[in-house]
Amino acid sequence: MAALSADSPAVARILAAVRAVPRGQVAGYGQIARRAGLPRRARLVARVLAGNADPALPWHRILRSDGRIAFPPGSPGFREQVRRLRAEGVAVENGRVRMPRADTDLDAALWGPDRA
Repeated sequence: MAALSADSPAVARILAAVRAVPRGQVAGYGQIARRAGLPRRARLVARVLAGNADPALPWHRILRSDGRIAFPPGSPGFREQVRRLRAEGVAVENGRVRMPRADTDLDAALWGPDRA
């Protein structure tokens, strides 16, 4: 696999999709890939997040499709993600978050009538 440039259009779209996830909400890697126009590229989203050094990026809001945290349980990354999610009011139980029922839930949160 070719090296991924931090300034590539794909990376920019992924980072924009991550930044669009509202505080207290979560999304899956695949949802972010689709929102970035890169369907079936969930692993690319994970790679981009793993290599990102921007402390303001809300990486902690991105989870596996089943709501599990991707870091190994008990690891520093796992503990940090749980801490950040709980600080935003997200319920985390046994390393898992209840995911929105459908991909459209995040669209409604971002673009719904009460967001005008």
